Amino acid sequence: MALPEGFIAEIKDRNDITDVASSYMNLKRRGRNMVGLCPFHSEKTPSFNIYTENGSFYCFGCGVGGDVITFIMKIENLDYIDAVKLLAQRCGLNMPEDSYDDSMSALRKRIYEANREAARFFYKSLYSPQGRKGLDYFHGRALSDRTIRHFGLGYADENPYTLCNHLEALGFKKSEIVAANLAFQRDNGNIFDRFRDRVMFPIIDLKGNVIAFGGRIMTDQKPKYLNTSDTPVFKKSANLFSLNNAKNSGVKSLILCEGYMDVIAVNQAGFQNAVATLGTALTQEQALLMKRYADEVIICYDSDEAGQKATARAIELLRNAGLLIKVITIPDGKDPDEFLRNRGAEGHDAFLNVIERSGNDLEYRLQKLRRSYDISQTDGKVAYLNEAVKILASIDNSIEQDIYISKLSKETEVSTDAVKQQMNKYKKRKRYSDKKTEFRNIRQNLSGRNDKLNPERYKKPRSTVAEESLIAYMINHPDKLGYISSRIDEGKIQTEFNRKLYVYFSERIKNGYDPLSSVSGDFTQEETAGIYRIVNSDFARMATEETLRENIEVINEEYAKLKTADAANATYDEIAEMLRMLRDSHK
Repeated sequence: MALPEGFIAEIKDRNDITDVASSYMNLKRRGRNMVGLCPFHSEKTPSFNIYTENGSFYCFGCGVGGDVITFIMKIENLDYIDAVKLLAQRCGLNMPEDSYDDSMSALRKRIYEANREAARFFYKSLYSPQGRKGLDYFHGRALSDRTIRHFGLGYADENPYTLCNHLEALGFKKSEIVAANLAFQRDNGNIFDRFRDRVMFPIIDLKGNVIAFGGRIMTDQKPKYLNTSDTPVFKKSANLFSLNNAKNSGVKSLILCEGYMDVIAVNQAGFQNAVATLGTALTQEQALLMKRYADEVIICYDSDEAGQKATARAIELLRNAGLLIKVITIPDGKDPDEFLRNRGAEGHDAFLNVIERSGNDLEYRLQKLRRSYDISQTDGKVAYLNEAVKILASIDNSIEQDIYISKLSKETEVSTDAVKQQMNKYKKRKRYSDKKTEFRNIRQNLSGRNDKLNPERYKKPRSTVAEESLIAYMINHPDKLGYISSRIDEGKIQTEFNRKLYVYFSERIKNGYDPLSSVSGDFTQEETAGIYRIVNSDFARMATEETLRENIEVINEEYAKLKTADAANATYDEIAEMLRMLRDSHK
C-alpha cells in the first residue's frame, strides 16, 4: 500500500528542496530558480537547476531530475521509503503505521544488522585460537591492537558454515544472509560462507553502519582480495573505505590510497584523512563524494605501471570534480604501508616530509612526460613540447598557465611566445573538435535517437513534442483536464511512455490528487527525471491556451495520418471512422 497522499504532501512542504539540497551543495539564485554544480556528475559550468515554484530539480548536464524525495534517494543511495523516512525524521514527522510497503526498507535494516553481527563475529574470531594466524598476520604488518580495534578488523575461519550457523542461530533468515552477500546459496537451498580463511576489513558508511566487507587471503593465492558485491545497502562505486574516519579528521584534504592496508598504515602513523576505493578503479561518483568533504586530494598510489595508470585516471576524475590535486611519490618505489613499516617510530615525520615535497598533478604529469623524451635532441625536445602544451591547455587558471609556460621555456630554451603560440593552436583545434562532438550529440538528442525512455520519439518527433507539451500543460493546469480529455483520449497518444503519463496524470487529477506528489514513488528514477524534464522545459513553462489548442490539433492530425496509412487493409466502417477523425481534427 502506498503512503498517504496527505503525508507525502506534508513531507514536501516541510522539506523545502532548496534547504535540503543546499546542505549537500552550493546554490546561487538565478531569477526565480536556484542553480549549482551538479552533485551527480562532474561539471565546471552549473547545469543543475532547482525550480522553487514546483519544488523540483533537473540537471541539463546529466539528465537527473525529480523532487526532494528523488534528490535524497539519489544522493544518499536510498530506496523510496528510506528516503521518505530520512525526510520525516528531518522535519519531526512520524511515519504512518501499516500504510505502506516497507519490505525493502525492512530488508535493508536486516542487512545492516547481519553485517554488524558478522563484524563482531569476525573480530571475536581474530582473537580466538582459530584466528591466531590472522592476528599474527596483522601484527606482522606492524598493526597495533589499538588499530585493529579501531578499524574492527577480523578473521573468517576455514569452515564454510561458521558464520552462517552463527547468524542463523541469532534468528537471521537464509535469504537475509544471502542478500547481505555474506553467503552463497546452493541449489538444494543450503547456504555457505562467502569469506573463508581471510583477514577481514569491515566497510563502514558515514552513519556508522557496517555496509560491506573486504577479505584478504594470507597466502599468494588469487584473488588476493575478495569484496562484497553490490547489495541493497552497498554500492562499491559510490563508497570509500575509511571515509567515516576521514570526515572527522579536521582537515579539508584526503589522502587517496590504493588499498585497505595502506589506509590503515597511514592512519596509524597519524594521518586520519586517508581513504581508498573498494576493489575498483576510482569512479566519478567517488570523486564527487570526496568533493563533499575535501578541497584537496593527495594521490598516494604505487609507483609501478598499474599505479601510474591509476594515478592518471584519478587525476582526470578529481580535476573534473573541482578538486586540487597533489601526487605523492614514495621513495624507492615502496607502497605507503611498506614505507611506514620500515620507518617505525619515525614514520609520521617521514611521511609528512613526503607529502610536503609532493607536487601538484601538473608537475607530476610533466615530470612523467619529461622522462619519456631526450630533450638534448631536437626531435625529443619538439615531441616533449608538443605533448606538454596539451597538458597546459587543460589549465583554467591563466596565471597558473603562464607560470608553467615560463618553466617549460627555461627547461627547453624555447621562447615563452613560441610555447604559448603552440598551446593556443592546440586549444583552437581542441575547441573545434569539442564543438563538433557537442553538435553531433545535440543533433542526436534532438532527433530522439538516444531517448531510452521514449524510443519512439525518433520515428514520431512531431507527435511526441505535442504530447509532451500537452502532458506538461495538464500537470501545470489540472483545471483544464475536462477540456483536454474531451478532445484527446489515451488511444490518440502514439508513444507508449507518453500514453502511460497521460493516463497516470489524468487519473490523479480526476481523483483530486496533486499531479506530481507521488511521482518519485510510482516511477523509476529515470522515468521521474524524464517527467520533470517535460514539466520544467521552456515550452511547458511558457505554454498558453493557444499552444494547448495547437498541440491538440497536432496530436489529432498525427493520429489521423497513422490511421490513414492503415486504410489499405481497413474495413468500410474503419474508413468511415478515419474520415470522421480527419474532419474533426480540422474543426
